[in-house]
Amino acid sequence: MRKSIYTLFFKRFFDILISGLALILLSPVFLIVSIICRIKMGKGIIFSQYRPGKNNKVFKFYKYRSMLNTKDENGNLLPDRERMTKFGNLLRKTSLDELPQLWNIFKGDMSIVGPRPKLVKDMVFYNEEQNIRSLVRPGLTGLAQVNGRNNITWEEIFEYDKYYVEHCSLWLDIKIIFKTIIKVFKKVDIVEQDKTKQNYYYGDYLLERGVLTKEEYDNKQELAKQLIAEKTSKIIKKKKKAN
Repeated sequence: MRKSIYTLFFKRFFDILISGLALILLSPVFLIVSIICRIKMGKGIIFSQYRPGKNNKVFKFYKYRSMLNTKDENGNLLPDRERMTKFGNLLRKTSLDELPQLWNIFKGDMSIVGPRPKLVKDMVFYNEEQNIRSLVRPGLTGLAQVNGRNNITWEEIFEYDKYYVEHCSLWLDIKIIFKTIIKVFKKVDIVEQDKTKQNYYYGDYLLERGVLTKEEYDNKQELAKQLIAEKTSKIIKKKKKAN
């Protein structure tokens, strides 16, 4: 990882400053989106999920919920396409669903700019070189985001993430932020999930390509579940002590 005064001090300072101001200035937007989301989606307007952060430390990641929790007769969630609503689709196209991550940034889980946080069940399959992305905080936006978003391959994502970690600077972050703003307003690089080049989890991708065996795949999936269970257990114990 490239170390400089910016990465060691100023990057985090700017994260706190920008996210704090954004939380205050955008509070009317939060209120409006929250009310509409409550009307359209019902209870539980915030979607939370455990994701790996800096040094693969698991944290709770927040978004506005964009899909209904509709289940089939067996209690299983229906496919994403059937649960997606027009309002949810609008949230994603405008990136308004990402607003709650400003709180993640303010807390220190994330940064304004960095590799996008993937899933724990993706992270357990990374090799040493791919795991370089974990040397920095994950970002609200990143180099891969402004170079294809969800329509690039896993290999391209890892290359962009590695380049970012090795060349992180104030100027690079500024360029990524401005490119992100332009893409959000132009609504480019937004592809339906079932039509993207990255239409599966990383472990599924490796299994499909024959890079690992089913036994190796299952063991890694079990590890992912264990990591999430451990994090959940720690949070429960912390809450009990607080009470």
